[in-house]
Amino acid sequence: MPETAQGVLPDHAIAAMIETGAIAATPPVPADQIQPASLDLRLGHRAYRVRASFLAGDGRSVSDRLSEFTMHEMDLTQGAVLEKGCVYVVPLMEALALPHDVTAICNAKSSTGRVDCLTRVIADGGVEFDRIPAGYTGPLYAEICPRSFSVKVAPGLRLNQIRFRRGQATLTDDELRTRHARTPLVDQPPLIDDGLGFSVDLAPSDGTLVGYRAKPHTGVIDLTQIGTHPTGAYWEQLHSTNGQIILDPGAFYILVSREAVTIPPDCAAEMAPYLAMVGEFRVHYAGFFDPGFGHGIPARGVLEVRCHEAPFVLEHGQTVGRLVYESMADTPQTLYGADIASNYQGQGLKLSKHFKP
Repeated sequence: MPETAQGVLPDHAIAAMIETGAIAATPPVPADQIQPASLDLRLGHRAYRVRASFLAGDGRSVSDRLSEFTMHEMDLTQGAVLEKGCVYVVPLMEALALPHDVTAICNAKSSTGRVDCLTRVIADGGVEFDRIPAGYTGPLYAEICPRSFSVKVAPGLRLNQIRFRRGQATLTDDELRTRHARTPLVDQPPLIDDGLGFSVDLAPSDGTLVGYRAKPHTGVIDLTQIGTHPTGAYWEQLHSTNGQIILDPGAFYILVSREAVTIPPDCAAEMAPYLAMVGEFRVHYAGFFDPGFGHGIPARGVLEVRCHEAPFVLEHGQTVGRLVYESMADTPQTLYGADIASNYQGQGLKLSKHFKP
């Protein structure tokens, strides 16, 4: 791949950045941390309970701001519980020395969003969450605020991921239409308007289960444990027989898109909130979709929905979000769902990997 190739950087380019020191880590990055179009980020050994969420601000370091806002420090070495409704900052094991022409964007991993754990990356001099400017040199930190459940974490846990890009990579609406005509991106008539729109499925072809609502008073979710938590202890099933549900203010829901989505091998995508004013809710965790997601195996998008000030009727087929597609700088050596442990390939309505099937 030419060093000046434009687009989202693939797995082998990320590996090269590690080799050259543009990505540094202690301990070193294991191979399974590199995804087709992103890199998982690992929690370090200490957490700081802070009074409020903050950005470093132009010319200031996160460590300086921590001295202003820290209430107490926590050692994560043996595992520790982060209480819901509280805000924590955890230094990450990874640091960056980005080239002058490479920017980065961060996001919560799918499993993190599905347990309603708000987590964002902050960096020295940062004036936006999850955005790292070209040429940035310095440490990275995760801000973590569990919303519905208290969670147990430990060093090395991967809650966030980072994607690198060179130049402009976003596909225009005309480019999306051309691609869809050649190889369908969704299995429904496409709604293309500043990205590829998708809608909610509240009329499943099999049964009446349409989603889950987080229970308000539960035990801790141990994020280091996979497939061990009983679903019924944390989630209430949502059923619909008329193609609609009423969202309660402050409640958190797991729903699913009506459309099966395909991300071609030479593209990556990001889930973003629908821009139109469609009601008192939002699909509030944007997420990365890797090259190969749904490619040859129909897979739908899981929606993490929170209702705001007023109860709202959500109806089958209502547009709730959009996928913004980007070109890859080169095709990844490994695609999502092929030769890697991809938890959500071929998914329908599905909770995070922490829960028993």
